[in-house]
Amino acid sequence: MRLNNNVTEFILLGLTQDPVRKKIVFVTFLLFYLGTLLGNFLIITTIKTSRALGSPMYFFLFHLSLSDTCFCSSVAPRMIVDAFLKKSTISFSECMIQVFSFHFFGCLEIFILILMAADRYVAICKPLHYTTIMSQRVCAVLVAMAWVGSCVHSLAQIFLALSLPFCGPNVIDHYFCDLQPLLRLACTDTYVINLLLVSNSGAICTLSFVMLMCSYVNILYSLRNHSAEGRRKALSTCVSHIIVVILFFGPCIFIYTRPATTFPMDKMIAVFYTLGTPLINPLIYTLRNAEVKNAMRKLWKKKLILDDKR
Repeated sequence: MRLNNNVTEFILLGLTQDPVRKKIVFVTFLLFYLGTLLGNFLIITTIKTSRALGSPMYFFLFHLSLSDTCFCSSVAPRMIVDAFLKKSTISFSECMIQVFSFHFFGCLEIFILILMAADRYVAICKPLHYTTIMSQRVCAVLVAMAWVGSCVHSLAQIFLALSLPFCGPNVIDHYFCDLQPLLRLACTDTYVINLLLVSNSGAICTLSFVMLMCSYVNILYSLRNHSAEGRRKALSTCVSHIIVVILFFGPCIFIYTRPATTFPMDKMIAVFYTLGTPLINPLIYTLRNAEVKNAMRKLWKKKLILDDKR
């Protein structure tokens, strides 16, 4: 049921209203977005075509790159196009679709990161039972549950957004639609809805971050019983995962675990986890992972050989 009868569209102020800065925003974030698409597409293609990357860790990495691409695409294309426009508007329906897709793929990324941590825990702490516990069927079921859980979370966000009555003000001081900026436009007391937002998005971010950090601390502690070579390899993988977790969850916790108040740095922090993290993730997972780099080299050599034959 929609209570929002008086507002049919919203005006997005974007990152800046200055014409010169808007051009800088356009060029910068177009390059960011293209880099994100290229990096994640390379990982997706490499994992799909390489037999050497058939372990559960790369199965989860495939879905992480897919969620990164979709998560960034839920915000970046419109943001880039809007940088060209003098006045950027988004219809109510488009706004709700953006809220849903943004939270769906953001939540999916969180769940995939948890699965990756669980995979590393089993691989390092219970190596003898790894193939039994992390079987192909189990991994497929876990990823399916992650998709379903993300859908449930996003539907809850949409339900909260549709329950907000908008009576007049329709200017969103942000570059995309999200519940936090929408709460400031609602012509009603939003205390309860903000509490539900914090208990939903905020709780998912905070509890997931705590779970992930505890699991990696446990993993690092268990490495004391491994050989020097085993420690080095496991440490390299875990450090990559920990960097990704901190870079993604830090800004999210800052945004979604506080009352509906605005800070000047909010938009730049949002840029970091909506565009920065999806761009950085492929770099972290390729530069610090010898298996992925070797698979990419083989894929590139195979392409060159095919081109020569033509």
